[in-house]
Amino acid sequence: MSTPAAPRSLAEALRVRDDASLAALLRARPDLITPVPTDLTQLATRAGTRASVVRALERLDRFAQQTAQALAVASDPATYEELLGLMTGDAGDPAVAAALPRALGTLREQALAWGGDDRLRLVRTARELLSPSPQHPSPTGLGPTVREATSGMSPGRIQEIVTAAGLASTHDSVSAVTSLTGLFTDRARMAALLGTAPPPAREVLDRLVWGPPYGQVTADPAAHLRWLLDRGLLLPTAPGTVVLPREVALHLRGGRAHRAVEPLPPALGPTATHPPQVVDATAAGQAYTALATVEELLKDWDGGGPAVLRAGGLSVRDLKRTAVALDVPEPVAAFWLELAYAAGLLASDGEADERYAATPAYDEWLGRPPAERWARLARAWLTATRTPGLVGGRDAKDRTLSALGPGLDRSAAPEVRHRVLTLLAGLPEGTSPAADSVLARLDWERPQRRDDDLRARLARWALSEAEALGVTGRGALSAHGRALLGAPAPRKPEPGPEPEPAGPGDKLPVHHVPHAPVAVDALSPAEQAAAATAAARLLAPLLPEPLDHVLLQADLTAVAPGPLQRPLADLLGVLADIESKGGATVYRFTPASVRRALDAGQTASDLHGFLAAHSRTPVPQPLSYLIDDVARRHGHLRVGAASAYVRCDDDALLNEILADRRAAALRLRRLAPTVLAAQADPAALLEGLRAMGFAPAAESAEGDVVITRADARRTPPRTAPEPVPEGPPPPDATLLAAAVRAVRAGDLASTAPRKQAPAARGELPRTSSAETLATVQAAVLTGETLWIGYVDAEGTASRRVIAPVRVEGGFVTAYDHTADEVRTYPLHRITGVAELADD
Repeated sequence: MSTPAAPRSLAEALRVRDDASLAALLRARPDLITPVPTDLTQLATRAGTRASVVRALERLDRFAQQTAQALAVASDPATYEELLGLMTGDAGDPAVAAALPRALGTLREQALAWGGDDRLRLVRTARELLSPSPQHPSPTGLGPTVREATSGMSPGRIQEIVTAAGLASTHDSVSAVTSLTGLFTDRARMAALLGTAPPPAREVLDRLVWGPPYGQVTADPAAHLRWLLDRGLLLPTAPGTVVLPREVALHLRGGRAHRAVEPLPPALGPTATHPPQVVDATAAGQAYTALATVEELLKDWDGGGPAVLRAGGLSVRDLKRTAVALDVPEPVAAFWLELAYAAGLLASDGEADERYAATPAYDEWLGRPPAERWARLARAWLTATRTPGLVGGRDAKDRTLSALGPGLDRSAAPEVRHRVLTLLAGLPEGTSPAADSVLARLDWERPQRRDDDLRARLARWALSEAEALGVTGRGALSAHGRALLGAPAPRKPEPGPEPEPAGPGDKLPVHHVPHAPVAVDALSPAEQAAAATAAARLLAPLLPEPLDHVLLQADLTAVAPGPLQRPLADLLGVLADIESKGGATVYRFTPASVRRALDAGQTASDLHGFLAAHSRTPVPQPLSYLIDDVARRHGHLRVGAASAYVRCDDDALLNEILADRRAAALRLRRLAPTVLAAQADPAALLEGLRAMGFAPAAESAEGDVVITRADARRTPPRTAPEPVPEGPPPPDATLLAAAVRAVRAGDLASTAPRKQAPAARGELPRTSSAETLATVQAAVLTGETLWIGYVDAEGTASRRVIAPVRVEGGFVTAYDHTADEVRTYPLHRITGVAELADD
């Protein structure tokens, strides 16, 4: 049996792959499937475009990138042994040798490299991106080869270098460069040559050996530089610029392309180990605080929040006010704002005087159990592309990025958050790793460019946000946080001796497995919902039960020793002002707060009954007196709209108001013994009289008391902001299978031998209408497969492989191998037909 010929192109290499391998390529590089390629040649062409290759290289881990960089400076084609030598050097490294097949397999799977172990090739675009040049130095720090560096040198100068290096002169430049390359790649002869170098010359080589390989020289170089130039150990590339040839640098490096090779991901170093119960309890406490913070934020905006900036977002002043109201730093306030926005609980109302307010979904959210409310927030945080940490920074146009404003979406944020939590999920329960070790691990999995530290910042923000939200506790992943990821519980250790606690400097053992970054959308929406439900179920027993009572004290305060039930908290929030928060909330009763409850429609008897029913302590006498005193004076004055008026049965009280200097701004005048008129509007009149110590009540046009209930302002129905994906979304299994079938069928149509071929490759077959009809009718009788050219109603031309089944009424019904389905084609749209060859 003859062995199959080695592939001569990437398209041929893809052609011999099986369907599973093609599906793996399209899954790893989803940009190749948008739109679906017509055949494997087009797929190979698209896989070699610059944008696609750059994206694929950036998604490789560090060792796979180092392997690609080594291939870029190796021969083209290279052997596996040459690549292994560049990765391990002369000394060899068993860990690198063991990990290299995995890295090379990744490059092959993602169509960045192809060919057998005897003819390894890097995709041309990748080689151009990674190869050294003066404008774009190689990541390996290596310069050009001797052949590349001497390409513009005169033949006479090349012969001088060969002679000075102790080699025999040749009759042409090609053989001279080959002889010089042979010298530089011969370890023994090269060592002998460098043994005669002056010490200053060796110092120059040592400075250039690990890059950058370029240096500057004067028109009259020093003796030690002249010695290097004469022997070709430094070669000129431009006036005043020299370069260390790649072969010389590799000899000085001991054959290694990289100073340090990292075949394995760095270990996660734990800083502390906590009992899992402590971690879960701490995380649950943070989760409860998160719920309370979001409720407090949106409750403060019930009457309408701050205005929306013209360019969108929240002003710096309003962000500061929100931070003061929540008693948190401004970056933390921005996080809670963005979290409520991502969960669909907060939006702009879209009116002329556009303001932020809670959405109708907020009321529905408030009615859910606490654990379910937390799960909604946590799920929104995990999948949101909006990045609160950027608030206060500058965009590309040097404009300040504002909370809730545009420009905060970073498509990498969900993947980084998910990957950080996945790393924590892989540790033993209760283990909190050092933040720097998490960053080092993420940097190995997806190395960052030197000018871009976004992923590192995203990871730091993810760790702090997860702690604030209650996904983690004391830096370790909680049980409900693990369930939120859909991750299984960690395996319990086998019975045996108790291990020593991990100390601050200890490292966790790392077992190397083929790594693929976990995407945030690895779970379907249904699976994400199920994971959130499971997380809520685990969190619910850890949250404190809402209380139905408070403790009233003689100093006109009430202490809530824990979270209160919703009706109790709402009414108490109207009747009293919150004085302090913490494990227990302290409420203070004041004349203004009691009047607020009376304005909301409560009566004195209602308030007495409410306090007696919900207090575990007797109602203090000062509080009863306060309620009765405010209630007795409440509504004694009536304010209505005339432009505004005040009426009262006690004319002495009206005389007192008129005599008060503080009433001058209201511009009052007596209309009748019991009525005063004012130039101010009713709302301003109410506030003015209350500031003077009175307790007026508003009345309607019919003379009834207006009850000022706290009607919350809501936006029209709004949907949560959609995440901005990073490139095309990963295809699902159904799309992958259909795409592979379509590419296979299109490749069959473009490569199958034909009995009748068009004049030029790529053209549609051209036959007359009569010939087309006759050929199709014959194929129906014989069952043959045909190759046709077809132009659809939009004028798009395509080539298709069909098996005709029936011809009638000017239409041909056939099984289309390209689409993998039965279709009907008008005969007048078929440009021509050709029979496929028998083989």
